Amino acid sequence: MSNTPILIWGAGAIGGILGAYFARAGHAVHMVDIVEDHVKAMRSTGLSIEGPVEEFTQVLPASTPDELTGQYDRIYLAVKAHHTADALEMLVPHLAPDGYVVSAQNGLNEKVIADRIGADNTVGCFVNYGADWLEPGRILFGNRAAVAVGELDGSMTDRVGEIHSLLQLLEPDAVATDNIWGYLWGKMGYGALLFGTALTPDSMSDAMARPEHREAYRALGREVMQLAAHEGVSPLGFNGFDPVAFGADDADGISVSLDKMVAHNRKTAKTHSGIWRDLAVRKRKTEVDAQIGVMVELGQKVGVPVPTLARMVELIHDIENGRRAQSSDLVDLLVSA
Repeated sequence: MSNTPILIWGAGAIGGILGAYFARAGHAVHMVDIVEDHVKAMRSTGLSIEGPVEEFTQVLPASTPDELTGQYDRIYLAVKAHHTADALEMLVPHLAPDGYVVSAQNGLNEKVIADRIGADNTVGCFVNYGADWLEPGRILFGNRAAVAVGELDGSMTDRVGEIHSLLQLLEPDAVATDNIWGYLWGKMGYGALLFGTALTPDSMSDAMARPEHREAYRALGREVMQLAAHEGVSPLGFNGFDPVAFGADDADGISVSLDKMVAHNRKTAKTHSGIWRDLAVRKRKTEVDAQIGVMVELGQKVGVPVPTLARMVELIHDIENGRRAQSSDLVDLLVSA
């Protein structure tokens, strides 16, 4: 067990919940975030976790990256996917020589991290619980959902056991897995559907429930699963998403899967995706290039057609740049892709 605090780099929706739960259980934690007001709130009045899962406030040691000193053995990276490379450059001087980074993010950022610090210093992590950063010092914990951790090479190590125990503090059903890439690629498929819902003003459930748009969601999931198959990965299902049905383009199975995803997302206080929130509320760039864009690039590289994913990237860019407004009509353009 390390003597240094657990460093949470990125104290937003995902990282904030991790740090608050770890600290409440008695673990030494230090939070890092670029939003100064958020940092000040965490270390003074505390970080307030709100919503139906649980409500509590935890005062947390916190700093901005330029205030941080020292080295840490355990760093949980929880920034947006497209900020991974920049965060790593700030983070690396604070990583102890034998330390490791856990990627508590969306996407396949483990590849980016491993390229920078080595696979031996990188641990894969999958989180699907619903959370939103509301304002400095406030985070919504909308619902429990699947959480998993695993080594990139599939081995079961002591550090995976330690991380698993920590993750069980906030998700009792968290899994230690020998197939973390299966979870991560499953999340890529699930995430592609969430990007599709973010084209609209609708909630995740309402968007996926539209019968006229089922073909678009079917195509998005199918294209990601085809890429996973080409990469030799066996994606895993969770919270309603059925990678086998999407991979086989099984219309009936996909319909059942979408119904289950709609039902799962009906039960959350986080009704819209973080992607939707970036577009509609925070008016900032989404993770589309770092998540879906990399899928399009991979498809081009290996010769797997992904026209629906490519069209969706274009449409998200249009919303980001003010050329289009969010509308259910945009999903019609995916159907025709």
